[in-house]
Amino acid sequence: MTRPKLEFWFDFASTYSYLSAMRLPGLAQKAGVDVVWRPFLLGPIFAAQGWTTSPFLIYPAKGKYMWRDMERRTQALGLPLVWSDSFPQNSVLAARVAQLALQTSQGVAFCQAVFSAEFGQGHDISQTAVITDCLAQSGLPDGLIDGAVEDDNKLALRHTTEEASARGLFGAPSFTVASELFWGDDRLEEAIHWAIHHGEAGRGRDHG
Repeated sequence: MTRPKLEFWFDFASTYSYLSAMRLPGLAQKAGVDVVWRPFLLGPIFAAQGWTTSPFLIYPAKGKYMWRDMERRTQALGLPLVWSDSFPQNSVLAARVAQLALQTSQGVAFCQAVFSAEFGQGHDISQTAVITDCLAQSGLPDGLIDGAVEDDNKLALRHTTEEASARGLFGAPSFTVASELFWGDDRLEEAIHWAIHHGEAGRGRDHG
């Protein structure tokens, strides 16, 4: 029998993607839902809306609220949080490496290591040394960095970002179940529920 599936779209620069990345594996496993991790870049999507940076910087009040909200959420989840004045960080290298890492069984562990390094420890994920350490933590070779900067992998990330835009994504984290879109960490449980009861594998079940 086909298992329910959802796609998890995330940008390593996204604070709320950090929460989802740490919560999703356990929730999905408990619910019996398969997850496809889709790293992409918010920068081009923001640029298409006329923004040159994160809306949390464009609108200071919104940014102030976000950081306080993150403090509350991480405390409740038992996750560390280190505020960085370099927010939002350049996530291109991390996303390129993640595309290759996610082709292995250690890919999710790598993504979690990157989020932890950035938001849990305050490290700069644009630095090769930081990504190398994240690869080591997840049992992956640092040679993935060389592959990540190959032209075909760069193009693959560009295509994924274009696909995200074409599918109507405007922020991260986002979750898709077929054509249905859910935005924000606070919609994670709803997305899982939808995958179970309304996704391809859930059709014909009780939709309550």
